[in-house]
Amino acid sequence: MAQWRFMMLLGFILIGFCGLAARTAWIQVIQPDRLRQEGDLRSLRTTADPSHRGMVTDRNGEPLAVSVPVQAVWADPKEINDADGLKNTEAWMALADVLGLDMRKLTASVSDPKRRFVYLQRQITTSVADYITKLNLPGVHLRRETRRYYPSGEISAHLVGNTNIDGSGIEGVERAFNDWLSSTPSQYQVRKDRQGRVIENIGMVKEGKKANDLVLSIDERLQSVAYRSLKYATEVNKATSGSLVLMDVRSGEVLAMVNTPSYNPNNREQYEAFRARNRAVTDTYEPGSTVKPIVAMAALEHGVTNWKEVFDTRPFAVGGHVVKDSHHMATGTLYDILKYSSNIGMAHIALRMEPQWITGKFEEFGMGQSSGTGLMGESSGMIPMRSRWSNIERATIGFGYGLRVTPLQLTAAYAALANHGIRKPISMLKQSTIPQGERIVSEQIAEQIIHALEGVVEEGGTGGKAAVPGYRIAGKTGTAKVATAGGYGKDYVGTFVGFAPVSNPRFALAVIINEPHGASYYGGSVAGPTFAEVMSSALQLYNVPPDALPESKDDSNNFAENSTDTTKRGVKKNARS
Repeated sequence: MAQWRFMMLLGFILIGFCGLAARTAWIQVIQPDRLRQEGDLRSLRTTADPSHRGMVTDRNGEPLAVSVPVQAVWADPKEINDADGLKNTEAWMALADVLGLDMRKLTASVSDPKRRFVYLQRQITTSVADYITKLNLPGVHLRRETRRYYPSGEISAHLVGNTNIDGSGIEGVERAFNDWLSSTPSQYQVRKDRQGRVIENIGMVKEGKKANDLVLSIDERLQSVAYRSLKYATEVNKATSGSLVLMDVRSGEVLAMVNTPSYNPNNREQYEAFRARNRAVTDTYEPGSTVKPIVAMAALEHGVTNWKEVFDTRPFAVGGHVVKDSHHMATGTLYDILKYSSNIGMAHIALRMEPQWITGKFEEFGMGQSSGTGLMGESSGMIPMRSRWSNIERATIGFGYGLRVTPLQLTAAYAALANHGIRKPISMLKQSTIPQGERIVSEQIAEQIIHALEGVVEEGGTGGKAAVPGYRIAGKTGTAKVATAGGYGKDYVGTFVGFAPVSNPRFALAVIINEPHGASYYGGSVAGPTFAEVMSSALQLYNVPPDALPESKDDSNNFAENSTDTTKRGVKKNARS
């Protein structure tokens, strides 16, 4: 009996071993993939290298936008529920306090055990992250990420723009060059144990893309001076807003671009759409008298007047409207018309020309078309294109009504004039070489207009407050009414745009003050002082030597005698320079 029982037990053990061997063979040889897959699902993980957005700097390497390391705190509700972690009320109260969250809402967000991932707060500082680590809450984890920081704050906010919480550009340069600045992390496959520790590096799954840095043409020193001066002018003149653009005449690079009011891009709670708009490229306005030099160039090219002709500058009626001036004079030459900003004189000149001659010249100077900077929301402005023009429309376009331009377009137009009639492409990026330009007006006519605009800033001209001691300044004031539904309102836009030094122009600068409600609203009064301050700083920072004193041209008669009659001279259009 004992032997039989022993043999039966031995048989059962042998059958068991055979079953185990068969099962092992089935798993290892015949069908290994399913269990291997089950194991991989529990141990294989895909990780990524931390990626950083490219840096944005000014032309001298000063940082305008950088990415700084921060942490995100997140929770695994299932892990919290399994560990019964919500019982530690004091620790959760401390977590809610440091994150600035409501205790009830915080615990409610992690109470569902079916969820595996919940962000509690993103972009927290290192000190807060260290504090959370010491709380030792089960199911609460930290995750590395980056936050965009803007060292210049509100000074360059409109130009540089900002990113959303995920690091994608939503405004300004950050959005325009988002693909260039963005990076894609490389992904790797690793094997982890049950505690989450990496025990094997398997290899790369997907190669990422490295971010690129971006060097702007902006000079942060000039940007700071320009913003401070424009902000002061906006406040003193009780204006609704202001814009300023400074360009390098030789290269076409934008050295400063500021707007008021501004905002702090480092404070997301302060963000408002109307504050984030880069008015220098998005907003258009009627430029008023600032386009009179361009109209004068068109008139000289087509031979409809010359520097010696004397115009009747007394008020006159056109199409039921009376054209009049703020500076009264009975007669004046083209030099006087520009110096004293006579609407009447320019109306007489404009009525002699075909409207297409004027609008064509505006287009040659870059108005009514995209600047090519790539900035988001840029407006191309508006140049009227009509098959039939009334006399009042022909007259008013001569002194800057009926068209719309941006501050950037106006600055670029004067930069082309300062460059003796050669238009350079506008650039927001630092240029390694000076680009080739396009001649849009003869050098002779450009030089004559330049010397005429110098009289605007001299004693008796409308832009006397824009003068810079030691330097010869050429420029033009503009005071235009703000268009409203059905006509024009009571508000004005004050502008001064010009360049310096006249002997060898280096910088072009436009200052626009929108709807001033102070003691004055004229462009020379509200925008001229800001022009003088910013231009003076630019000339000094770049060590531009003062000009020699100009030859005597105390009145328009002397200027006319020294100017060549251009009535019989043409100009070769669009010749490459």
